[in-house]
Amino acid sequence: MKRLAGREAADRVSRGMRVGLGTGSTVACFLEHLSARIARGELPGVVGVPTSVRTEEAARRLGIPLAAPDELGALDLAVDGADEVDPRLDLVKGLGGALLREKMVAQASARMLVIVDDSKLVGRLGERAPVPVEVVPFGHASHMAWLRELGAEPRLRTGGDGGPYRTDNGNLILDCGFAGGIEDPSGLDGRLASRAGVVESGLFLEMACEAVVAGAGGVRRLEREGP
Repeated sequence: MKRLAGREAADRVSRGMRVGLGTGSTVACFLEHLSARIARGELPGVVGVPTSVRTEEAARRLGIPLAAPDELGALDLAVDGADEVDPRLDLVKGLGGALLREKMVAQASARMLVIVDDSKLVGRLGERAPVPVEVVPFGHASHMAWLRELGAEPRLRTGGDGGPYRTDNGNLILDCGFAGGIEDPSGLDGRLASRAGVVESGLFLEMACEAVVAGAGGVRRLEREGP
């Protein structure tokens, strides 16, 4: 299913496009199909902006031309996965740890296309996936009680060595579970944004224009209603 979604997204890329390259297993399939189209000479002038070290390494290995965001300015399209997608196409992202750069690239893009399998569709954000909150290491434990006051159950993400997980930016992640989902995602997003020491959250609200959803019956498209 991820390969189907990845192929569909790669077909949306046109020659000369400046494309934000997301992070995750579904995006890995997109990169493979994008690389094949570039190798066949179908996409001259296409340049990608990776959202993580992992994506950068994969794209270089696949022969996808890359540039830094500062070199390109505004992007035409961002292609990324998601951990949850609600009926409005609002998202929870960041279980792959790249939420800050993913959001920066998405905000620099004229359109954001999300590629997922249908297991990521939810009625309310926070139903299944925790909301990652990236915080600076200094005083990170001081956020725990405050996050609980917001209805979250925060947990410090750990890495493979058992120590705290570090993002590509050198920060920590607090994974915040919400029993029954998030009642007011916009309000929560605003509270998180106002907290000193919180760098970014995995709430991607009013950003995705379209979702390519792969399931047992094939691929379908969902579009955001309104602006």
